[in-house]
Amino acid sequence: MSFPLAEMRVRCFAILTIGLVLVCQIAAGAESAEINLDYVKQRALERAQKPFHSPRADLPKVLRADNLDYDKYREISFRHDQALWTADDLPFRIEFFHPGYLYQESVHIYEFTLTHVQPIRFVQDFFDYGKLKIQNQIPVNTGYAGFRILYPLNKTNQLDELGAFLGASYFRLLGKDQRYGLSARGLALDSGEGDRPEEFPIFTDWWLGKPQKDDSELRLFAILDSVSCTGAYEFLIRPGETTVCDVEAILYLRETNKVHAVNPKRQPIATVGLAPLTSMFWFGKNSGRKFDDFRPEVHDSDGLLARMDGGETIWRPLDNPPILRHQIFHAPNIRGFGLLQRERSFAAYQDSFNLYQLVPSVWVEPRGNWGDGDLHLLSLSTSYEGLDNIVAFWDPKNKPAPLQPYHFAYTMFWEMGAADTERSENMAVSTRAGPDAYFQNGWQFVIDFTGPKLDGIPENSPPAAIANCGTNAVIMDNHIFRNPYLNSWRVILKMQPKPGNTAPVDLHCTLQRGTNVVSETWVYQWSPP
Repeated sequence: MSFPLAEMRVRCFAILTIGLVLVCQIAAGAESAEINLDYVKQRALERAQKPFHSPRADLPKVLRADNLDYDKYREISFRHDQALWTADDLPFRIEFFHPGYLYQESVHIYEFTLTHVQPIRFVQDFFDYGKLKIQNQIPVNTGYAGFRILYPLNKTNQLDELGAFLGASYFRLLGKDQRYGLSARGLALDSGEGDRPEEFPIFTDWWLGKPQKDDSELRLFAILDSVSCTGAYEFLIRPGETTVCDVEAILYLRETNKVHAVNPKRQPIATVGLAPLTSMFWFGKNSGRKFDDFRPEVHDSDGLLARMDGGETIWRPLDNPPILRHQIFHAPNIRGFGLLQRERSFAAYQDSFNLYQLVPSVWVEPRGNWGDGDLHLLSLSTSYEGLDNIVAFWDPKNKPAPLQPYHFAYTMFWEMGAADTERSENMAVSTRAGPDAYFQNGWQFVIDFTGPKLDGIPENSPPAAIANCGTNAVIMDNHIFRNPYLNSWRVILKMQPKPGNTAPVDLHCTLQRGTNVVSETWVYQWSPP
């Protein structure tokens, strides 16, 4: 088992112990320990019994955003030949991100085997600082900002970026031939609550499991920390055509006096967002607000898919509303949810640089019964593609008492291709919307449904489009017919808001044959222009 060189390049010596060669550092020695979720859980509980300490306070001044701007930060790059596990020629490699600029919370990182653990010290020689002359101002105990994982994902003889954990509790993974798009988070606290700011927990400590030469999976552990809670997390990542990540976590809410010691105005947590996903939707087929841009569509995800405990599957196309919209679906024991990118045609985007047709869909599948709770969808207004303005998460109805463990687990699938259609076979493949010329202030929605059950329905015996809307509007017309150009059933809904209405309108549409539902449920929230 090899460890990185110490910053001062101290001489290391080898010790043969139970068949393992441990390269020891004076500054960072290996210790005997079995690293598992219980090990991390105990440390998370100990931390929860104390007030939160932000790593931001420990960042040296030279690395803070007022001294290290975007251009200066880009001067710093990791030396690829210094990647962790390079010397052992292992299938996984780790490269570290330098702290500074926006990434001001230093992360402590450890490496472990079945029997030993050792900290990975901050080493300046791992980085090329370009034209910057700041090395002598950076303390030797500075941590890293995060890390990226390399793996031969697309070709057996080439290392590709498999994923990155950087910034607060954000992380992204990739499957084969995918490009980065949406992100996941460890936890979202009070996201979308109108009477308080959102709290952003951070991953402060990481344990990286050293793989064997024939391993095809990577195991990580982490501590999550914030003003209001701590958490112990385990990640098991299995790269492939679809990259699969098993997540298991245990949360501890802090006692009120510990929270108020850091933030006296902090209210009790209202929303605990489990398995949160964050994405970008600027405009698409359904957008009422148009922007001056050569591309027909710009988004990393185009819809929220949810599978309810009773068997109903809901598809909610995303939108970029003029103001924040927060939609909540009651979803006890939810069976799965995700932000998907269903549009996979380059022609829909016409972007040769941001390959939106190749970004992954991410599906979250709970393990075990999550109990009663709600699925949340937040849509923020944005005027450009650089802002992630979409958030989705599940919030349990019953919050844990302070210092009482709250355990949950789920599996994430970072997928595209055939997997896009496996989540819901008879689906709404596109939504188009715009003003209606026949009804005053009216709006029409054109929805195309396709799938195995729908394809077998004769053209002269169409299914029924069962549509309804909220009490603040009226469905004026509802028409369905076969669309031969997309091999779909096309529904045209015409909706008219009631006079003076300025609130969003909720709409639903499902296809049925007799009493049998033959499609997912299309749901939408229309915002007045």
